[in-house]
Amino acid sequence: MEKKTVIRILFLVIAGFTLTNWVSPPLALVAGILFVNVFGIPFNELSSYTKKILQYSVIGLGFGINLNEAAKAGSEGFTFTVFTIVLVLSLGLIIGKWLKIDKKISQLISVGTAICGGSAIAAVSPVIQSKGSQNSIALGVVFVLNAVALVIFPMIGNFFHLTQNQFGMWAAIAIHDTSSVVGAASKYGAEALKTATVVKLSRALWIIPVTLIFSFLTKTNEKVKFPYFILWFVVAIVINSFVGDQFAFPKTVSEISRMTLKTALFFIGAGLPLKELKKIGINPFLLGILLWLIISAVSLFGIYQFVA
Repeated sequence: MEKKTVIRILFLVIAGFTLTNWVSPPLALVAGILFVNVFGIPFNELSSYTKKILQYSVIGLGFGINLNEAAKAGSEGFTFTVFTIVLVLSLGLIIGKWLKIDKKISQLISVGTAICGGSAIAAVSPVIQSKGSQNSIALGVVFVLNAVALVIFPMIGNFFHLTQNQFGMWAAIAIHDTSSVVGAASKYGAEALKTATVVKLSRALWIIPVTLIFSFLTKTNEKVKFPYFILWFVVAIVINSFVGDQFAFPKTVSEISRMTLKTALFFIGAGLPLKELKKIGINPFLLGILLWLIISAVSLFGIYQFVA
């Protein structure tokens, strides 16, 4: 049997193991990082698989959320969402210029931090006509900080004695990607997971107006892609709100989605080879860290003071 085949089989075995209760979200992510740096990337289509598993998992989580809960969480997070998006995008361009970072890289890191990580970067990159290398640098910065956030955010939440609702909202605002948001929130608690998922996906809708603004400023004809999985997430919430008490399938789908989410985190970790991250350089990382610390501190203070 070829070495490549053995590595792929081992990868699939570990991916299957992430579906068990023995593996936590942070452990799944770390396992993926260790795998890729020991054995290499097993599948060329890994990023495509990761995106699909993540989106299906998020849709499935909708079957565990009630419409009233979703409306309440979305309305509470709206003010923080608008304020932090404007703050991060503005500071990102200013700090990026001060650090003498390529303008497009600064724009991508800022958008990824302000809205929803890799999804926002993927939406904006064709509009500003960034190169593959520029996209990779921005994605590398965001993914590394995602991995760190997934581990340390629950610890910080416990230190400040944040409620489930407070932590869910904070994670949704301050952590980049949806995968790491729901991963950190699921570790903190079931109610935190509900709040975090709703607020994060309502925040993700800001991809559309922000991308349109970039399209106007750069004067390109690129079409803005609507994240349709968010629409299906809303459909899942509506279905659960009307039939969740009569049928068992919504709860079952929600529980399965929590497990497959860990598999998505394992895949994400497997897309972080250290040799690629070394090429990024210190300044883009510094920009990402500064913006991340700012949005984390500002949103934590606001939520701690004004949200129950």
